[in-house]
Amino acid sequence: MHRIGVTGHRSIPPAAYAQVYEGLCEALRVSGESLEALSSLAVGADQLFAQLALARGARLTAVIPSDDYEKCFEEEEDLARYLMLKSLAGREVRLDHPHSTDEAYYAAGTWIADHCDRLVAVWDGLPARGLGGTGDIVTYARALGRPVTVIWREGVRRD
Repeated sequence: MHRIGVTGHRSIPPAAYAQVYEGLCEALRVSGESLEALSSLAVGADQLFAQLALARGARLTAVIPSDDYEKCFEEEEDLARYLMLKSLAGREVRLDHPHSTDEAYYAAGTWIADHCDRLVAVWDGLPARGLGGTGDIVTYARALGRPVTVIWREGVRRD
């Protein structure tokens, strides 16, 4: 089984969305092997990756950073999408953090990097805005020697 993990920005600007969508579709094209997709199901890149992986027939592993993770979803539709994706996951990994903190998010990102064969990063190349951000997880995965595929539209900045 081939395992692809994701890390990425919560906000994907409209100018980058089509390239991100196509890049994720391409990253999920693995011929001849069954596929497991690892995601924390956060808003933005993580949820889009999970949706595309499930549509491709991949097994989804949901990595839940904390006991109160559901509280971090500010919009009702984002929470509903998270709950739907979590219900479709073939496996759930719940980390031992009581609250959704930067440390919990970092732990989820490093867990994904530790357990994947390749990491897909929806990343503008800038440093993380807080511990556990996309830049931190890319740095961690590269230090492990994991292949990292960066998907972004050059010249587009996130909000």
